Amino acid sequence: MSPTSDLLAAALAQSSFHPRLSQQRRLYEAAKAAIHQQRLGAGSKLPSSRDLARDLGIARNTVIAAFEQLTAEGYVSSVRGSGTYVADLHAHTASMRGAGGPAGRNAARDARSTGAAGSTGATLDMVESAATVGMQPPRLSRRGRELTRQAAGPRFEIQPFAPGDADFSSFPFKLWQRLQNRVWREARGDLLDYGQSGGHLPLRQAITEYLRLSRSVRVEMEQVMITAGTQQSLDLCAQLLADAGDMAWIENPCYWGARRVFQARELKLHPITVDGDGMALKKNDLATRPRLIYVTPSHHYPTGAVMSLARRRELLDVAVRKDAWILEDDYDSEFRYTGRPLAALQGLDHDDRVLYMGTFSKVLYPGIKVGYLVVPPALIAAFRSALYDLQRPGQLTVQATLAEFIAQGHFTTHIRKIRQTYGARRELLRRMLLQHLPRDVSISSEESGLHLVIELPDHVDDVALAQHIATERLSVKALSTYYLKPPARRGLLVGYAYCTPEQITDHGLRLGALIAAAVRP
Repeated sequence: MSPTSDLLAAALAQSSFHPRLSQQRRLYEAAKAAIHQQRLGAGSKLPSSRDLARDLGIARNTVIAAFEQLTAEGYVSSVRGSGTYVADLHAHTASMRGAGGPAGRNAARDARSTGAAGSTGATLDMVESAATVGMQPPRLSRRGRELTRQAAGPRFEIQPFAPGDADFSSFPFKLWQRLQNRVWREARGDLLDYGQSGGHLPLRQAITEYLRLSRSVRVEMEQVMITAGTQQSLDLCAQLLADAGDMAWIENPCYWGARRVFQARELKLHPITVDGDGMALKKNDLATRPRLIYVTPSHHYPTGAVMSLARRRELLDVAVRKDAWILEDDYDSEFRYTGRPLAALQGLDHDDRVLYMGTFSKVLYPGIKVGYLVVPPALIAAFRSALYDLQRPGQLTVQATLAEFIAQGHFTTHIRKIRQTYGARRELLRRMLLQHLPRDVSISSEESGLHLVIELPDHVDDVALAQHIATERLSVKALSTYYLKPPARRGLLVGYAYCTPEQITDHGLRLGALIAAAVRP
């Protein structure tokens, strides 16, 4: 057996391959890895397909197919009458870069920065190393650097008290599966296509009725667009209603996801202070001219403030005078634990200036990725066209299942059940925290949403405190990080939906003690 056959036989004997991977694919992967790792050096001659098949105990056709794949991808080259040889990948990379071009200059710069001139693996190593330690990978755009400067994903890992996370373990899995199986049994071809008309018609009809009855939204079915959630709804609005450099009024503090979308579309952000009555417009705010106004009037995120009727009317009037669009994010209106849900701002709009959006990710489960956007009549054609052209929406079988879930009354039942569950957990968490918190620490009293806000004295560093609490495997968020400009209030966002009563009892006492220790001089 040749040395090359020995090397490939050892690689094939590894147990890391997926059990369903074909023999031909295993041989291809083993050879490719050996070439990348330079265990098969450039110019090395491979055994003939007949000899390698004999040495490895596999069919010759399997070897030929693997060689053909390696040849097609440039890993090896065949010389008629001579054999198959490993290609010089490094020489190919160097010729592609060129000493005088931008890529060549980048390669030289990368080599200098690592102290290894001519090292062709430097750029890939730098990227992998940057990803590992959280550094900024090279060659991103200015916008890309800004968007990835603070990655949101790791901060939102589900742990006890993570704000905004719902307890999707209470989702009626078997019921949903039964409805979904029924949809698949119907074998409707139209549900396998892209959504070309703003979403599955029965779901849009169900949402229309739901919004009319529960949220006092003034809506016809044609105005409802099914999206992949609030982020996509916001992105569509930013693309269709504003240009780069236009101004967007946002709440201060503000939902981080909205900020990211507007930054990605290169909008100029103008933060407006939120007090107990919602967005509070000042003289200097009114001197600017926004194109978009983003608000969470029914339950401000993250403070929980409810926008007063006077402020709502003022905002609608300002939008008309300044020719601006209001983006109303009604992200958790279902979770109001006393009284009826508040009416939407959109229901007061008689000038068609409000675009209303909601999501099913909070009330069902995050991964469903189904939301809705209600647009004014004049925007229906443009938004329907852009939704199809830019997003190619699909998941119509999921939309059909959700339509049945709503139409049969299961959605209302589910909301009623989890509202009672979350309300009880909220009260339990308050009781646990109050056993330790000193008097100069207050807890929000707004009976809605999925988190409490613990307001801290100014001398407490809420960011450092949140990081310290994370070492105890508890996830809370610092209120000050949601602000774009001072004055930033100090506090913690503490979720309660994703905790069982037993966890709240245990972890709530620990959390209260940690906060009390940080507050005491």
